[in-house]
Formats: sequence, structure tokens, C-alpha cells
Amino acid sequence: MLEYTGGCLCGKIRYKGRGIQGAGVCHCKNCQRQSGSPFSINVLVKSSDFELEGETKVFYDHGDSGGAVDRHFCADCGSPVITILPSRSGIVIVKAGTLDDASIIPPPMLQSYCDSAQHWVNLQNAGKKLGKMT
Repeated sequence: MLEYTGGCLCGKIRYKGRGIQGAGVCHCKNCQRQSGSPFSINVLVKSSDFELEGETKVFYDHGDSGGAVDRHFCADCGSPVITILPSRSGIVIVKAGTLDDASIIPPPMLQSYCDSAQHWVNLQNAGKKLGKMT
């Protein structure tokens, strides 16, 4: 099974994991603001195969559907590291840019909130496209 490591910009938050369930691109306004870019690329992993070292700060957010979105980041450097959706227990959403070796990221299988995508974004090979999530 594929093993990987990653962490925040300053190195105070580190993680290691085994296996990747898939990757996706989110174009929602909150992911745009949180990532400081037009979209967020995320890797889905089983929480049982993921170990976080260091203490994150959490911003308790809500998605367009009203569901809880727990955004974990480093309190020192501000790097977003993981997202937890309490409604999807057993899954950790890892911010792809925090991987030590981003070449392991599989092609995204899903794009979400495409209705919020910037008009110039063209991700043709990013799998199924959803306008709005429900």
C-alpha cells in the first residue's frame, strides 16, 4: 500500500498515511478563500490509515448545504492541512499541496461546486463535474 508523508510550511504539523481513496477539486467560495487560490485540490484518505502529529487549530465552517466543515490548519504558519466533514466519518481530506511528494496524487475523480469556478479555469481531466453539492 502506498505510504506518504506531509505537513505544514513551518514543519510543526506533520502527518503520515497509507493509501489514497481518490482526489478531487473543490471550487466552492470557502475553499477559494481558505486556499487563497481559485480552487482546492484534495486527497481523500481513510482516517484509520492517517496519523497527524502536532496540534492544529480548527476553523469550524459550514458548507453551502449547511453541513459542518472542520478546517484544520497550523496556528503558526497558517497552512491549511486537513479538512474533516463530520457527516463523512472515517474520511480525512488532505490538502494536496501539503504532501511531501505531490507526484503521488492521482488524477482528480471529481470536481465540486463547478458553478463557483472561475470562468478561466479549465480542468478537462478532473473527472465528474458537479455544479452544486447537496
